[in-house]
Parts: sequence; structure tokens; C-alpha cells
Amino acid sequence: MINRLKALSTLLDHLVNREATTGRCVTCLNKRAFQGLCSPCRADLPHNRLHCETCALPLAFAGPVRLCGECLTQPPPFTRSRIPWRYQFPVDSMIGRYKYQGQRKFARPLLADFSDYLDRTLTDSERPELLIPAPMHWQRRWQRGFNQSQDIAEYLGRRLKIPVGSQAVRRKRKVRAQRGLSRDGRLRNLSSVFEVRRPIPERVAIVDDVVTTGATTRALAKELSKAGARDIQIWALARTPG
Repeated sequence: MINRLKALSTLLDHLVNREATTGRCVTCLNKRAFQGLCSPCRADLPHNRLHCETCALPLAFAGPVRLCGECLTQPPPFTRSRIPWRYQFPVDSMIGRYKYQGQRKFARPLLADFSDYLDRTLTDSERPELLIPAPMHWQRRWQRGFNQSQDIAEYLGRRLKIPVGSQAVRRKRKVRAQRGLSRDGRLRNLSSVFEVRRPIPERVAIVDDVVTTGATTRALAKELSKAGARDIQIWALARTPG
């Protein structure tokens, strides 16, 4: 039974790989797809419409101030976040296949839609001078084969004509994987882990795939702020609900 399931999964992967280059939807294989998704699947994406204006945490309701409790009591060192989707099905599955299995075709629709959204909504005063991918330790990058944050930043940089500072920041040491850690555990895990290695302009955007507790973005934004950045945005594909 297990072998049959594996064979079925392999066949489905083969079909998706093949159809991704011929215009089919990457989630249901519908022939009528635009930028990798058909209209029904695109409509089913969990859009992050009601969210904190600073960290993009999904909110249950809209109050007089569109800020989450943490941003009210502990304002982060960044100004705002642009995160279009919640990390729920099917976005979580699409990012997972891209991030952990290297299947970039599952990220293409999200990247295309995200870049179109940014191109429509960014004003000249909000446009970053540099995109900074969330850095990955070289050992983890070697194990995974690529840094998905850098991959996303380079795609957005090409589409929006914004330079990418891939070497601007590095991880000084390898840390325990963030998955499964509490917010406080993530903050302790990331203490003094980032080092800014290049001059930083005043307006930058940190690029990542998923923002979970926000510990990584807070730690990285703190170091960029020390290096001279004054307007720091967070750009990511998805935000985990609280």
C-alpha cells in the first residue's frame, strides 16, 4: 500500500512538473490557468486582508486601531509588512513543496501575484532602495540546496528593478531550527546571530518566505536599524495566524 502511494505521489509530481510549463494549474492541473493557477484555485487562496498594519499578523476583527497587541506594547524596529496570504491551505502546501523539496513551480504563481501587487501599490516614497534576503547559514543552505528567501528576493528584484543585497547580512553562527520553538525561544535562538557586512541605505525591505512569530524579522531589522536603515519593510509570501 505504501509503495502504491509513493508511486501515485511520484506520478502526480511528474504531471505537475510537466504541466507547469504548459499553462496548467499547479494545484488541480486545470488547463485554464494564468501564471500557474486557475481562477477557482486563485480565488481559494487565503488572502491576508484583515491584519496588523505593522507586522501583518491576521486579526480576528477590525478595531479602531489596526495593530496587534504586541506591536502596540512592543513596537518592532520595522515600519510595516507586506504579506499577502495567510499560511494556510493551499499556500502552506505550495510553499512547503517549494521550500523543502525545491519544486519552484509551486512558488511561481505566488511570486508572480506578489510582484504584481507590489508593482501596483508601492509609491515612490515606499519603494525600497535594497532588498535583503533573510540570510541562511551556509551549512543549512548546502543541505537544502538553495536559500528560498534569496530566490524570492531575486525574483522580486528583477520584476521591480530593485537591487538585491545578498551579501549585505550574514548569519554568524548556525542556530537550532526555528520550527517548533516558542516566540521567546526563537528570540533567544537568534540573539546576536546576524552581522551587517555592507553599507545599508535608509529604505530597505527584508524578504522571507513565511513570517511565523516575527522573531527573525525583528532580530534582523534591529541590526539593519543599527546600521543606518530608517524605513524597514518586511516582504513575505505568507503570515502564520496567531
